[in-house]
Amino acid sequence: MSDRAFLFVFSILVVVASLGAAGWLLASGQAGSVDGLFLLLTCLLIALAFSLYLVFVIRRAMESLAEPPAAKPKAVPATQAKPAPVAQ
Repeated sequence: MSDRAFLFVFSILVVVASLGAAGWLLASGQAGSVDGLFLLLTCLLIALAFSLYLVFVIRRAMESLAEPPAAKPKAVPATQAKPAPVAQ
């Protein structure tokens, strides 16, 4: 498994776990306290951050599939520059 695939799967797992924890906090009523509210916001923020990464990765993959790779221009050898005349 490549490193990109591992990061993609890891990001999906983190998003699911964060949303699951946020759902649990809401379902159990723990989000009603100040500590629970901050924990809920932290879970949602982590899910948002990893979701943005997933959107970036998916868009980048879609762009690379949509556009064929451009042909590289041939390297043109540089011409030797003529020295400027010296003013006297």
